[in-house]
Amino acid sequence: MSGQTAEKLAYMANQIARNMVHDEAPVASVADHIVAFWTPRMIDTLLAEGAGALEPVAAEAVARIAAGRIPPPQTRATDPAVHGSDAG
Repeated sequence: MSGQTAEKLAYMANQIARNMVHDEAPVASVADHIVAFWTPRMIDTLLAEGAGALEPVAAEAVARIAAGRIPPPQTRATDPAVHGSDAG
């Protein structure tokens, strides 16, 4: 991945968050920026690393990205809105 280590990606995400901290919706801005400009591989690497090295705004943005990558239910049989969930 040409030098894109998880540590460097966390550094980059934190930089983006610091630059957008005064936006009206900084978490959404950071998440939108990462999704728009980073490759899927970069995002996957950052998601695999976890939020340990991320500042709060960046960590929340990454959590939103991760939540959006969960595929929607493919059938009613797997939809927790229809059948509930046994998780938790």
